[in-house]
Amino acid sequence: MLSEKNRDESFYKIRIAKRIARELQPHTVVNLGVGIPTLIQNYLNPEQNVYLQSENGLLGMGPTPPKEEIDMDLISASKHPITLGVGSSIFSSSDSFVMIRGGHIDVAVLGALQVSGKGEIANWAVPGQDILGVGGAMDLVASAKKIIVAITHLTKNQKPKIVEALNYPTSGIRTAEMIVTEKAVFTINQGELFLREVAEDSSLEEVRHFTEANFIVSDDMIYSYN
Repeated sequence: MLSEKNRDESFYKIRIAKRIARELQPHTVVNLGVGIPTLIQNYLNPEQNVYLQSENGLLGMGPTPPKEEIDMDLISASKHPITLGVGSSIFSSSDSFVMIRGGHIDVAVLGALQVSGKGEIANWAVPGQDILGVGGAMDLVASAKKIIVAITHLTKNQKPKIVEALNYPTSGIRTAEMIVTEKAVFTINQGELFLREVAEDSSLEEVRHFTEANFIVSDDMIYSYN
């Protein structure tokens, strides 16, 4: 059985995934990164007609299959079992990176270790720890038309992930347009961080306390998503 802490973590990660799923526009090609982004395909409305791309060579990724239907020959780049959506196609990883580097990804949804107040992303290395590999993070940061970061607001050590300046290695000079956590939704515009939404079970004061980076409260800021 899941501990209460793990249940809370799962609940908040699903909350983030659901909020980002609502953000994705019809007929866009979207790449889902490692971590929380891998949950998003389970909360898309089929009528959204979003085309999910996986960098290991798939366009048209569907939701996670039931346990009895899992086929580990059919996995995402994060090695999670997936299904094929209607009209999906399978191709080589090299062709997949041609799509990415050619600017054909409308939205990249990425996990991150840190995000700066200007939207700069660090998501591939922790100083002093072994590096497993960069993966496609830098290609996506450089080439996707829009970047959304999906993260929990705090690290396991209860340190803010949204920081004034990165102290982890950067993933590139491109910046994110949106950050979604379990507590808040931010957008970045011309290097400034704007608070757009606060979760109903949080508060502006809590968001300020747990966000290291300075931010501007939008005039139309709302309490919303679940």
